[in-house]
Amino acid sequence: MARRTTTLEVRRTERLTPHMIRVVAGGGDIAAFPDTPYTDRYVKLLFPRPGVAYPEPFDIEQIRAAMPREQWPSMRTYTVRALDHSAGELTIDFVHHGDEGIAGPWAAAARPGDVLRLLGPGGAYAPEPEAEWHLMVGDESAIPAIGAACERVPAGRPVLAVLEVADAAEEQVLRTSGDLRAVWLHRDGTAPDQLVAAVRDLAFPAGRVQAFVHGEAGFVREVRRHLVDERGVPRDHLSVSGYWRRGRDEDGWQADKAAERAAERAAAEPAAS
Repeated sequence: MARRTTTLEVRRTERLTPHMIRVVAGGGDIAAFPDTPYTDRYVKLLFPRPGVAYPEPFDIEQIRAAMPREQWPSMRTYTVRALDHSAGELTIDFVHHGDEGIAGPWAAAARPGDVLRLLGPGGAYAPEPEAEWHLMVGDESAIPAIGAACERVPAGRPVLAVLEVADAAEEQVLRTSGDLRAVWLHRDGTAPDQLVAAVRDLAFPAGRVQAFVHGEAGFVREVRRHLVDERGVPRDHLSVSGYWRRGRDEDGWQADKAAERAAERAAAEPAAS
């Protein structure tokens, strides 16, 4: 991911559903923001720590070199829902659960002129025209990336989308030229594995599938296992990522992932003789 800080200003906001807020930002830095081919392109949003003043021009590398870690801006990872260089606008959709967290409350309070700083973009996935059909599975956190992906599917190509949200009010219209069948699941505390079960129950079309499975780490792991072990989907036909883990904020989740990667590397190293 590019380390250059992009500084934008909020232009407008929109409440898409009771818990999803769209923020559209623009400004001079948008011209240099890369238009990558990925539909899961993500950025690291930088939120100032309360009471900390940062030097201008804002430079995250200088901040990290000169300031103690506890004063570094908080980072939160979000998908770029849309990028329109002709309009000079970048769009990010935020899940908002009241006062919980950092990014959601910021989006709820955002007003035109507010500053939005970010690093990126990263990304690795886009619907392949060669795939005979597409499977997209996720919760609210993955809807922006799935929405962007649906818009890139070739005309008439089958798309199966399985999406878990809080209730009917959180469902969104997914626009695509593909042949979309969307299964919306409403979260049920008595059926925590309903999303995995719904994927197991799907009748898969014939032909090569490309699958996008993103969201809460627990269901992502189980769906990945099902697709590889039970459906025989080749691993290189999958885009799989846990965006968050139940009971952990992003800082904790990123620390968990770093520890897991370190453990995997250690296990793969040959034992010292």
